[in-house]
Amino acid sequence: MSVDELIDTTSLELLVAPAPLADFLRQSSAMHRHLCPRQVLGARMGMYAGELLGLNLPQKNKRLYTFVETDGCFADGVSVTTGCWLGRRTMRLMDEGKVAATFVDTQTGQAFRIASRPNVRNLARQYAPNARSRWHAYLIAYQLMPLTDLLIAQPVTLTVDLKAIISRNGLRTTCDHCGEEIINAREVVRDGQTLCRTCGGEGYYTITG
Repeated sequence: MSVDELIDTTSLELLVAPAPLADFLRQSSAMHRHLCPRQVLGARMGMYAGELLGLNLPQKNKRLYTFVETDGCFADGVSVTTGCWLGRRTMRLMDEGKVAATFVDTQTGQAFRIASRPNVRNLARQYAPNARSRWHAYLIAYQLMPLTDLLIAQPVTLTVDLKAIISRNGLRTTCDHCGEEIINAREVVRDGQTLCRTCGGEGYYTITG
């Protein structure tokens, strides 16, 4: 069975966006086997970022770096339009629980945070009055709404060190406590010892056995 046959055709019947957005949404839906409103929002934010920063997206290099504020379908919508991916180290999750993202031109330092407008769900019905549910209205409307109604973009300055996050290829050391290798300059130094963050007391887990 092909990927196309596995995709939920019901949601794809509501694919009403013009190209190139429609093409990006097909790519995103193929990864999730359905199309949803958050994929649309992510894709449109990514396209808008390209306009604001004057970049040709999706990128083939690593000039654009993206911070997404939630994961799931939304992040993949952002990825297909920007070329920023977790696996390519051009995307980072800053889990704020918001459908929003900050796009950074690593050459100029210029950055924009883009989010959906607070009243966007209320406006959706105006663009899809005959939709059979609120969810279907969001899916249709987010494809059709002008950017002025759908998204808000704000120029921002990062409070994190992007160069430190990106780091450099080939950097590696060993934790003096657990012996595991550490890459991308993520080690910490405590009392003269080089430690991984877990051994240094900054871990996200504790060993139970």
